[in-house]
Amino acid sequence: MNILKQWILILFVYFLGEVSAKSLSLPIRGNIMGMIFLFIFLVTGIIKLEKIEDAAKSILGNLAFLFIPAGVGLMNYFGIVSNYVAQILFIVVITTFIVMSCTGLTVQLISRKIESTAVKKIKNKEAIESLERGE
Repeated sequence: MNILKQWILILFVYFLGEVSAKSLSLPIRGNIMGMIFLFIFLVTGIIKLEKIEDAAKSILGNLAFLFIPAGVGLMNYFGIVSNYVAQILFIVVITTFIVMSCTGLTVQLISRKIESTAVKKIKNKEAIESLERGE
């Protein structure tokens, strides 16, 4: 599937999120609803990853450009934001620490779970082999 069709599919899901958020008067923005729909469609197999993979890679490859409008918009309110620089930096540092800690703990938990599952498989395999040998 060429990249144009992939972009159209992603934009269709985005549009679906926008329409559903507006028509249902949900307190969730349409772009967030679109991401939720895309996640559900990918998990359930309604949309296969291969059908949007190239377009998604191009979006991720150019992700920095998508932050430029927000940064430029923020400059319009520089006078207001400059009054709260210390609070903003404090929040950024604290939330960065929280995210890194949660990520590290999650990785450790999953690693232990994978390791314990592997050990159980090895023990089960050894037990089966010993039973087959008649020990």
